[in-house]
Order: sequence, then structure tokens, then C-alpha cells
Amino acid sequence: MTQASAGALLLIDVQLGLDDPAWGRRNNPGAERNMAALLAAWRASGRPVIHVQHMSRRPDSPLRPGLPGNALKPEVAPADGEPLFRKDVNSAFIGTGLEEHLRARGIASLVIVGLTTDHCVSSTARMAANLGFEAVVVSDATATFERVGPEGERLSADEMHRAALASLHGEFATVRRTREVLAGLAPA
Repeated sequence: MTQASAGALLLIDVQLGLDDPAWGRRNNPGAERNMAALLAAWRASGRPVIHVQHMSRRPDSPLRPGLPGNALKPEVAPADGEPLFRKDVNSAFIGTGLEEHLRARGIASLVIVGLTTDHCVSSTARMAANLGFEAVVVSDATATFERVGPEGERLSADEMHRAALASLHGEFATVRRTREVLAGLAPA
């Protein structure tokens, strides 16, 4: 288990609007349950927890501020004192104070969970690595949707998820499952 297993838990875009059927078929219906288990373990251990919320600027997005879909899902909502960073692009590091927050607190590693694997989770993990942070992406605490490729081919949500994780693993992050991360969570 890498050192990042003891880092800050970063929950990305776990918002009600991502339950909208317009997104298409999604993989990993148990992702939020795993996110909640990790969140409970992080809170119990006193480790840092950080939330990220997408504030879409697209007029047709259910993630736009002011719409019910913009709200964070209750099972992973921030507790008092847990920071919430709001973004309007894929990476949680762009246009937010996330990097400064981490550096000011000496946090060098992140355990990343959330939605969606191939968009905001991937963008944030890649940028974390580029900025010198160690990252673990939790495969069964992330999920994504099916996509249509540039030549019209339909890629299942599972294909997209596996490809995104394969692209991250070993280069930008270490990919682990919830049970592995929890097993490696030694007392703080």
C-alpha cells in the first residue's frame, strides 16, 4: 500500500444531477456506498476530508448552480469543518484554492473518489501527479457513463471506466479497491 492511503480523502462531484438518466448508462452502482464507507473511515481516523462540487456553466446541465442536481449527495455531504471547493472545469485544481489548501497543511497525498472516472476524477488525478502529489484512485468508489466515440462507436460505461483507470495506474496514480484502502488505513 502506498503512502497515499493515509492522505486526504478527496470526494469529487458526487452530485444529485449525475443521477439524471440523460447521462446514459452508468457502471458501478455501488460507488456511492464505497465512497461513504471510505468517508466514515477517514472521519473516524481524524484524517483530512475534502469535497469538490462542479458548478457547470452549461445551460442544459443538471449540475448548474441553483438547480436541485447541483447539490451533493447526502451520503457524502460535507460535515462541519470539511472544506468544499467549487469548480467549473474538469480538474479540481483549476480555479480553486485546492493546491494552496493542501500545501498549507502539508498534505502530500490524496485518495480520490467520485464522479466521473474518465472526466473529473482523471483530470484531477493527472494534475495532482503533475503537481507532485501522490494519488490513489479508488476503482470501486468511482464510476462513469457510456460514451459515443468520434466515429460513432458506443463504448460501455465499464469499458470507459476500465480504460480510464488503466491510463492512470502506474503513471499518474495507484489504482486500488475500497477494501485495500481500508485495510491499509493504519491509525493516524
